[in-house]
Amino acid sequence: MGDRMPELRALLASVAEQDEPAARVVVVGNGCALPGLPDGVTVIELEENLGVSGGRNVAWRELRESGDVDILLDLDDDGLLVDADVIRRIADLYAAADRLGIVSFRIADENGQTQRRHVPRLGAKDPMKRGLVTSFLGGGHALSMPMLEQTGTWPDAFFFTHEETDLAWRALDAGWDILYEPALLLQHPKTSPARHAVYFRMTARNRVWLAKRHLPAPLVPVYLGVWTLLTLARTRSATGLRAWFAGFAEGVRTSGGPRSPMRWRTAARMARLGRPPVI
Repeated sequence: MGDRMPELRALLASVAEQDEPAARVVVVGNGCALPGLPDGVTVIELEENLGVSGGRNVAWRELRESGDVDILLDLDDDGLLVDADVIRRIADLYAAADRLGIVSFRIADENGQTQRRHVPRLGAKDPMKRGLVTSFLGGGHALSMPMLEQTGTWPDAFFFTHEETDLAWRALDAGWDILYEPALLLQHPKTSPARHAVYFRMTARNRVWLAKRHLPAPLVPVYLGVWTLLTLARTRSATGLRAWFAGFAEGVRTSGGPRSPMRWRTAARMARLGRPPVI
């Protein structure tokens, strides 16, 4: 959004310093100008902010049209690649596993600390535990381009929050694997998602959309009921709760896209991986 230019330039420098270069680098300005970026970077300046989902889809289409990209790497503009072998490691992971769809990075602050919400497992305390998971982190991840051709890309209507879960569920239902690889580190400032003014409304609205789009009918009320109880238990802000319930109602009465419920065997696979699609 053009408000983190020093951080963005530092990130691009860390990409340029990789021991295996990226085939292409695309930066999308979501409703903003992006002056003074390095040579060799494709800059796309959108007239309006399309949100996280819309902006990523613009970048995907640009890379898809190039015809020479088989793995798409998404990085937050205030992140930083500390190690120089990240792209090479990612290429090796995909070369070794035909059904690897998504690779999730470990996210840690400048002190090496990983927030619990950044470990994609229920009740996870060890951010260094590698393995297959059911979700991934938006700040740093890699996506198989063949997977995206099969599953479709980001849900434009979501704008912000739960877009990763939407894509993860589609990938799992299509038989792709999601790997959490803590050896891939994205350094990122410690933040709270609630720092965004629209967080409470959109997180509730999009969670309803997520359930309506992808869950078998009997699981929809279970999933939404569990998350309503968790929200009531965790949220200390009356203003936040009002915004959350307004977003929930918006999600009920509107559509976030066509319905395509996952197979029951996908739900069972997610349960075996440690996170059934009810929480």
